[in-house]
Amino acid sequence: QVQVVESGGGLVQPGGSLRLSCAASGSIFSILAMGWYRQAPGKQREPVASVTNGGSTSYADSVKGRFTISRDNGQNTVYLQMNNLKPEDTAVYYCNVLLRNGGLSWGQGTQVTVSS
Repeated sequence: QVQVVESGGGLVQPGGSLRLSCAASGSIFSILAMGWYRQAPGKQREPVASVTNGGSTSYADSVKGRFTISRDNGQNTVYLQMNNLKPEDTAVYYCNVLLRNGGLSWGQGTQVTVSS
C-alpha cells in the first residue's frame, strides 16, 4: 500500500505561480507512475499531468505550456509547477499514484484558488 500527502496549495492572483508537492510512502517499489488530477466545484475530477518511472510526462491540453510536472525518484516526490495561473485553474488538486497491480492511491487534496 502507498500513502500520498500533498502540499503547496493556496490563493494566488491570475498570472501568478504555485508549486504543489506530493510525497509517497509505503510500498514505493510498486509505483509505476505519479500524477495530478483536479476537481473544480460542480465538475468531474480530471487529469492534469503525470510522469512515469522512466520520466515520460503527459499533460492536459488546458495546462500545456503553463504547468510542469517533475519527479524526484530518490525522495519519492512529485512536483507540479504551475505558472500563469488562470481563474479556471481553481480546483482541489489531488496527487495520484498508479501501482503495478493496477491499483490507485490518492492524496487528500489541496485547494488552489486563482482570484484577484
